[in-house]
Amino acid sequence: MSKFIHLLYVPTMNCNMSCRYCYLGDSTTELQSDKGYLETLRFAVDKFREADVIPFNISLHGGEVTTLSQGDFRDIVEYISNYYADNSALLSANGFRVGRPHIKTNLLSLHKHIDAIRDFDVSISGSLDLPLSLHDKYRVTKDGKGTLERILKNIELLSSLSNRKKVSATIFDEHFRHLDEIVEDIKFLSEKTCLDMNDFNFMIGFEPQTECEVKLTPLSEEKQVLLYRRMYEEFMGSNLEKGLTTAWFAEFTPAYCTNCTNCGEKFFLLEKNGDIYSCVRGQSDRNFFYGNIFTDSVTEILSSAAEKIFIAHNNSGFDEECAACEYLHLCKTGCPFVKNITGSPKSYTCKLQKEIYKTLPHDPIPKNFAYDYLCANHPRLADLRHIEEYAENSLPDLIAKDEKLKKVYDEDAFILFCDGVEYPLKSQLLKTKRDFITISKESDIRIYVRRDVLSALSDYPVNNALYMMLLSGDMVVYGDEQREKQAHVMTHLIFSPTLEKNISDKEGYFRADIGKLLSMYGDSLSAENANNLFFTTSALRDYHYTKQKNNAFYHIAAMNLPFQNIELFYFDPETFLSHIEE
Repeated sequence: MSKFIHLLYVPTMNCNMSCRYCYLGDSTTELQSDKGYLETLRFAVDKFREADVIPFNISLHGGEVTTLSQGDFRDIVEYISNYYADNSALLSANGFRVGRPHIKTNLLSLHKHIDAIRDFDVSISGSLDLPLSLHDKYRVTKDGKGTLERILKNIELLSSLSNRKKVSATIFDEHFRHLDEIVEDIKFLSEKTCLDMNDFNFMIGFEPQTECEVKLTPLSEEKQVLLYRRMYEEFMGSNLEKGLTTAWFAEFTPAYCTNCTNCGEKFFLLEKNGDIYSCVRGQSDRNFFYGNIFTDSVTEILSSAAEKIFIAHNNSGFDEECAACEYLHLCKTGCPFVKNITGSPKSYTCKLQKEIYKTLPHDPIPKNFAYDYLCANHPRLADLRHIEEYAENSLPDLIAKDEKLKKVYDEDAFILFCDGVEYPLKSQLLKTKRDFITISKESDIRIYVRRDVLSALSDYPVNNALYMMLLSGDMVVYGDEQREKQAHVMTHLIFSPTLEKNISDKEGYFRADIGKLLSMYGDSLSAENANNLFFTTSALRDYHYTKQKNNAFYHIAAMNLPFQNIELFYFDPETFLSHIEE
C-alpha cells in the first residue's frame, strides 16, 4: 500500500540575511556538495517512489532558496511543476489537492526569479516582522543593513502575477508590546499591497536556540490568548474575517502538522547533502535527524523517523490534565520538538489552542481517545495513568472497574532484589518491555512482599501464602487442547506466619530469600530461552481464576498466568568452566 508524505526540500543553506533570532545561526552559509541542487531532489523522489512512498507535497525551504542562481531555481521549480502534472491523477485519487511549486522565502532576492515565478505559477510564502517598525531591527543583511524597503519593493513586483502570495510573522514578547502597530500594519498590508492577508499566518516564537545572536522572549500563554482576542476584536466583521477564522492561527489547529499522533510518519525535510530531518524546527538538531537519502534505505529512514518522534514525545512526558481534556484529539499534545525544547509535556500554545477550539467547529473527542493516544505515544504510561475511559472491556478497563482485581495487578506489591539491583514487578500483560536477570547458585535473590498484600482478599490471612511459580523457557504440549506452553518447573508457597518470622530490611515489606530455592532447579531451566518467575498470593490467585470463570471478557483478556513476573537465565559457573576446559 502506498505511503504519502509531505516533503520539504532545502536546496541550499545559504542565506542573504542574518536575522538576529535565527535558530540556524552560522550554518546559513553554502555547504559544498558533489551533488547538484536538482539532482538531490530528483534522486530522493525517485528513491522514495521505488519504495512506494509518494510525496503529495514538495515545498522549498532554506536557508534561502532565492539565493540560488536563476538557472538552478528555474530547474527546481520546473521539476516540481512537472512532478505535480505527472502525478495529478494519483494524488487526486488518494484525496490530495494537486499543488504547484511553493517556496518559503525572506523575499529579499525575489526580484531575481520573477520570470520563473510567473512561468511556473510559484506559490510564495514570505516572512515579515510585525510590527514593521521592528523589521529592520531583527531582519537584517549579513552586513547588518535593514531589509524592509527592498522587500516591500519586491512585493510590488508580484502585483501583476496571479500566483498565491502570502506572508507570516513570528510573534515574541518584544513584538507583542506593539500590538496596536501590528493591527495597523495588517490593515496596511491588506489595503496597500498585493498580499492576500486572508492567507496570513501568525506564528508564536518559542525558546530560542543557543546559536541565536539575540534571544527574544517567548510569548507567555496568557499573552498568546490576549493576542488572539485582540485580533478578534479588531477584525471580526471586517474583510479579513475569513483569514482570522481560518489561516491566521492555522498553525494551532488540526489542519497543521502537530495534529499527528507521530509526525515522523508524514513530514520530512531533505537537505542538499541528502540529510533528512523532521522539519524546519528540527533541522539543526541531531535528535531529529532521520538519516541520509544517499546512504540509508527508505525503510531505515522511515523507521528512524517514527522512532525518534516517539522518543521525543516520551522524553517530554505526559500531563494527566491532557488525558481529561476535551481537545486532546485536536492538539495531540503539540509539537514534539518544541516540547523537548521547553521541557513541558504540553503544547507551548495550550491555552491559545483551547481558546481557538472554542470557536472552531469540530467533532467531539472520540470515545477512548486518551487511552488510544497513550497506547501509541506513551505505552508505558497507558495503563499506569487513571484515564477516565479505557477501551471498553480491555484488561485495563476491567481492572479499573474492579477494586479486587486492582489488588491482583498491584504494581507495588512485589519487588525482586537480585545482586544489588531492585526490580519492581508488574504483570506480564501490562508491561511494555521485558525485564531480564541472570542468576547463579551464588546470587543474592530476595522477594519483598508489601505487608498488606498478604491480607488482601483473604478472610484468614494466617492461611494465606506467598505463591511462586517457576516456568522453563522450553516449551511442552499440555492437555486435551494440545496447547504449547512453557514447561512448569515448580510451585512454592511461603505462608504468612513464616514470612512474619523473617527479618526484613525494607520497611512495610516482608522478605524472603529465594536464591538457594531457585538454584535447586537450575538443571531444569532452559539454557537457551528466558525462564519465567511469577509471584502472587494464594488469595489473589484464587480471585483471578474466579474472575476468569465468571467474566468472559476477563477470560479473553487475561491469560492463565497474568501475575507479576520477571524473566531469568540461569548460569552455572562450574558447567561453563568445564566446557572451556574441554
